[in-house]
Amino acid sequence: MSKLSSSNYRERLWPSPGLMIALLLLLPAVYMVITPIQASLAIPIAIGVYLLIAGSLVLMSPVVQISDGVFSAGSAKIPVSALGEVELLDDAGLRRAIGPGADARAYLLVRGFIHRGIRVEVTDEADPTPYWILTTRRPQQLAAAIKQANAAAKA
Repeated sequence: MSKLSSSNYRERLWPSPGLMIALLLLLPAVYMVITPIQASLAIPIAIGVYLLIAGSLVLMSPVVQISDGVFSAGSAKIPVSALGEVELLDDAGLRRAIGPGADARAYLLVRGFIHRGIRVEVTDEADPTPYWILTTRRPQQLAAAIKQANAAAKA
């Protein structure tokens, strides 16, 4: 879910439906492990393991948000006035950006099931982080929201 109004933006990076379907492979795997131990508990335990892991992924989904002049991604926060250029990253660009040439000081909020993102320059000289790289399902909207919030903060 995301919304864009004035300079506010919010998106939760939910696990993809494909990932949740792939996790269904836990059911037969756990069933086969538990059956020799206690056959009557195999199905309930398999379902419980699936629900535990799927629920954990949903509950731990990070939020990317711009609100009240602050850009937050997961647990990291930075004032939008400390942000510079925003670069949109497609699948190949994202792979290059987080690959071997990436700066180790960069902040990354990358989910493997989301294949687009942005790179945001950090202009605060006191901050050792040169840039943030985030995956997002709506890179154009997020980039526009950052630019809009940055312009409002500097006005």
